[in-house]
Amino acid sequence: MSLNNQVAIITGAGKGIGKAIAMALAKEGTHLGLIARTTSDLETLQSELKESYGIKVAIASADISDQAAAEQAVNTLVAELGGVDILINNAGIAKFGKLVDMDPKDWERIIQVNLMGTYYMTRAVLPKMIDQNQGNIINIASTAGERGFATGSAYNASKFAVMGLTEAVMQEVRKNNIRVVALTPSTVNTELAVNAGLNIGDEDRMMQPDDVAELALATLKLPQRVFVKTAGIWTTNPQ
Repeated sequence: MSLNNQVAIITGAGKGIGKAIAMALAKEGTHLGLIARTTSDLETLQSELKESYGIKVAIASADISDQAAAEQAVNTLVAELGGVDILINNAGIAKFGKLVDMDPKDWERIIQVNLMGTYYMTRAVLPKMIDQNQGNIINIASTAGERGFATGSAYNASKFAVMGLTEAVMQEVRKNNIRVVALTPSTVNTELAVNAGLNIGDEDRMMQPDDVAELALATLKLPQRVFVKTAGIWTTNPQ
């Protein structure tokens, strides 16, 4: 499937996996709506992509864990770009610790960003995709949504929930020619992983954001008749 002249909205687009997916889609001629909390990151990427690829790039600074902010960002980007064909729910946060030691506010914040942010964004774009009887939604989940690990209760809970959300919405909208997929990478060498205190090991052998971007691109290029629930990639770096 050609991605040329389609419109994609990407959350958490200022750095890491979101930025890598934005750059991969730009090379395909996809127009982009980029959402992140840090305006300067978005402005730098916007300038780079427009100059290098001649595509339309709109930006919106927003905290997608706030429903009103997520909806406003979507409406602003859709108005500027003329529609939306693809949604990449990438924005996420992480913090690890034993359940009894973690501040409940930290636990709740992870759920609010990773799960509720994905829900708010999906809810905002779906009516538009249903009206046009076409669309692709990719949720960046994790192997943490497939198996739990000690100190990961909040992050595991958020990603397990994203997996369940993905499967339910997939069943709801496949009749509308909308594909909903979860990607489940293992640990990726990003600022999020480093700041969360993960022992990522040998960076030269670590999975990189570009690896996840390539998987997202391959998924989007599948014929629209092909529906998949999850697609996962694993690092070659032994943990």
